[in-house]
Amino acid sequence: MVAAAVVVLAVGNKKENSLNQIYSRRPANDSSIPNVIFIVLIINGLAFALQQMQQFDQFIFFNFALWPLGSTFPGFKPWQLLTYGFLHGGMMHIAFNMFMLWMFGRELEMVYGTRRFLTYYLTCVVGAGIVQLIVAMIQGGVYPTVGASGGVFGLLLLFGMTFPNRMIMLMIPPIPMKAKYMVILFGVLELYLGLSGRSPGIANFAHLGGMLFGFLLIQQWKSSARR
Repeated sequence: MVAAAVVVLAVGNKKENSLNQIYSRRPANDSSIPNVIFIVLIINGLAFALQQMQQFDQFIFFNFALWPLGSTFPGFKPWQLLTYGFLHGGMMHIAFNMFMLWMFGRELEMVYGTRRFLTYYLTCVVGAGIVQLIVAMIQGGVYPTVGASGGVFGLLLLFGMTFPNRMIMLMIPPIPMKAKYMVILFGVLELYLGLSGRSPGIANFAHLGGMLFGFLLIQQWKSSARR
C-alpha cells in the first residue's frame, strides 16, 4: 500500500482547518487507541487469524471477500461490500493498513467522536467496494478484492481536510510536506497507477473510491452544519 510510506511528525501546525469544528465533541477517554480504532483493529486481527486456519480460509474467502457482480461461484453477496474491508491478503497487507488506520484515525476519532468517525470509515469502505465493482465490470474477469485500504484512504482525505497544514514526513523519499499536499500526491499517484496498470493486483480505483465517498460525506456534513 503506497500510503504506508508516511509518518506524522511529532510537531504539527496548531492552526487547523475549521472542518474539525463540524463535530468537535471529544470522547472522555483520551486514549492512544480510541474505541472505534480498537474495535476495528481487533476485528481485523481476528479475521486474519481465521484466514490462516485451513478449515476456515476457503469459507471466509468465498463468502466474505468482494466478488464481481454476475460471478456465479463464488458469487457476489451484498454484505461483501462491508466484510471485504476486514479481510487481508497477507501479513504486510494487514500490518500496513492497521498501522495507517491507527496513525491517521486516532486523532480523527477524537475530533469527530465515535459515531461520526465510524459512519465515515464504513462509508469509505463501502464506497470503495462500489467503485471496485464498477471497475471489475469494465475490466472483466473474476477476482476477489480484500483489504481496508479504501477506508484508510478515506481517512487520509479526512485528515488532510481537517489538518491541512499539519506537517507529514514521507519515509520514501524522506520529504516533509503539508497534509493537504500529501492527499493530493497520493490521489494523483493512485490515479496514475490505476490508469497505467503499473501496480497489478492493487485496487487503485477502490482507494480513490474511498476518498471520493469520504469527500461526498464531508460535503454532506458541511451542508447540514450550515442549516
